Amino acid sequence: MAVEELQSIIKRCQILDEQDFKEEDFGLFQVAGQRCIDEGHVEQLLEIIQNEKNKVIIKNMGWNLVGPVVRCLLWNDKEDDKRKYYFLMLDLLVKLCNPKELLLGLLELIEEPSGKQISQIILLLLQPLQTVIQKLRNNKAYSVGLALSTLWSQLSLLPVPYSKEQIQTDDYGLCQCCKALVEFTKPFVEEVMDDKENSQENENLKDELLKFCFKSLKCPLLTAQFLEQSEEAGNDPLRYFASEIIGFLSAIGHPFPKVLFNHGRKKRTWDYLEFEEEEGKQLADSMASLAYLVFVQGISIDQLPMVLSPSYLLQFNMGHIEVFLQRTEESIFSKGLDLLENGLLRIEDNSLLHQYLEIKSFLTVPQGLVKVMTLCPIETLRKKSLAMLQLYINKLDSQGKYTLFRCLLNTSNHSGVEAFIIQNIKNQIDMSLKRTPNNKWFTGPQLISLLDLVLFLPEGAETDLLQNSDRIMASLNLLRYLVIKDNENDNQTGLWTELGKIQNNFLKPLHTGLNMSKAHYEAEIKNSQENSQEVQNSKDLCSVTVGGEEIPNMPPEMQLKVLHSALFTFDLIESVLARVEELIEIKTKSSSEENMG
Repeated sequence: MAVEELQSIIKRCQILDEQDFKEEDFGLFQVAGQRCIDEGHVEQLLEIIQNEKNKVIIKNMGWNLVGPVVRCLLWNDKEDDKRKYYFLMLDLLVKLCNPKELLLGLLELIEEPSGKQISQIILLLLQPLQTVIQKLRNNKAYSVGLALSTLWSQLSLLPVPYSKEQIQTDDYGLCQCCKALVEFTKPFVEEVMDDKENSQENENLKDELLKFCFKSLKCPLLTAQFLEQSEEAGNDPLRYFASEIIGFLSAIGHPFPKVLFNHGRKKRTWDYLEFEEEEGKQLADSMASLAYLVFVQGISIDQLPMVLSPSYLLQFNMGHIEVFLQRTEESIFSKGLDLLENGLLRIEDNSLLHQYLEIKSFLTVPQGLVKVMTLCPIETLRKKSLAMLQLYINKLDSQGKYTLFRCLLNTSNHSGVEAFIIQNIKNQIDMSLKRTPNNKWFTGPQLISLLDLVLFLPEGAETDLLQNSDRIMASLNLLRYLVIKDNENDNQTGLWTELGKIQNNFLKPLHTGLNMSKAHYEAEIKNSQENSQEVQNSKDLCSVTVGGEEIPNMPPEMQLKVLHSALFTFDLIESVLARVEELIEIKTKSSSEENMG
């Protein structure tokens, strides 16, 4: 019935010129064709499409059948013996139909699915889509851009595989799609390369390809993880995709050194200022991704000029590292750590000039490292961030170290980080005292200015000593070191001149704070012990308030452990404080005796 109905429509249309086809004819053709497919009359439908007499009708109306045919290929059983007919029909429709209508129809089909079906339909339709675009005579650049944009939008919805196992299983088909997308794009890249006249249409095509390359650098390549370089590169589809994208940039006249080194400049040899301002954030992500691929993964690194100094390369990459560290996704900010390490390892210790810290990113990057160190839930990344901050400190010259220490002491707001900086200050003072002449940044007036940020309590005696215990212990250890190493008569560090201020701002408030804190915690221990007797039989949970904040509900014995641990910390601070004051008394007494003698 459906076949007869379709043949009747075709017979009526055969006597008409194509400009006389009516809208209702299109609708009737589509409905009858759909019914033929639904009722399984696939071979008869294929014969109708193959019939030379129907060529004009299929050219104008056949694109309406593409959707039903594609859905059958996607949803029907792969063992279905009709599949070969569906493939034949799809090939014929692509060959015979109006390419403009067919292009829009194929892109609509690509936009339809979600989840794992996205990759299935893309892999099915990439070849037909390429064929259709190549048949278009006008506005090819626009069509290529529209197709690439649609494909990228759909691919960006797929999760990027993270581990080697995920890359190999490729559950969502992203890796397969990336490979297929390279093959889809190649003919258009070759077309740009072969056009020696540089026509406007060719320039437009270049622009569309350039936008696609930048989008691909952001997604999936910004988050993509790569297999170890020791393994065969051919086994890593995402690395292959990255290599091809960078190759496309060079092929269309934008080799990556030209693109990278002109990004962000007001005067540039690269003529895409308009695009850069328009795409802002996206382009920053793309450029950071490109820098990582080149410098860390080593893709096309042989294209880099050999004359570039390590400090210049670090300066160039710092902005990209900043982009990575601003992100919260582990797969992205970990690349910032790798790129920073790559740049720092090229530089000799103590050779990075302090003037570089006048560049914003040279201060924001270490602040970004602090955020990773203190907020990242993954221990390996916290440790790596700490190692990178230490490496960065090692590379700076003395004034640079001094400036960075001041910056981080003022901005980190984390006791552990401040303790780490104070330990570094101690190391620099130690090296300075062993050197002749002394390093002016870690002795005398400059050091005293720095010690003002170290040897004080932020809120005086009211400071939360438990929360600030790491910083306080590091400060006391630094003060103990200074008292031992620097005699009052030498006073190389300036400590003895400032001793009165240090006692008033640090030591005396610390004494008061310790007495208050110990009394408070001892009272809480007494209360907790009394409460524990009452709840012991019922095994209830109880709460304790410490420093105005309630400790989360926990068994009484656990709360007692927490409170005793706090007291132990205060005892430790108190013992170091007592030793410092004892050393000060010994040194001042000894100095007085020498002067009298």
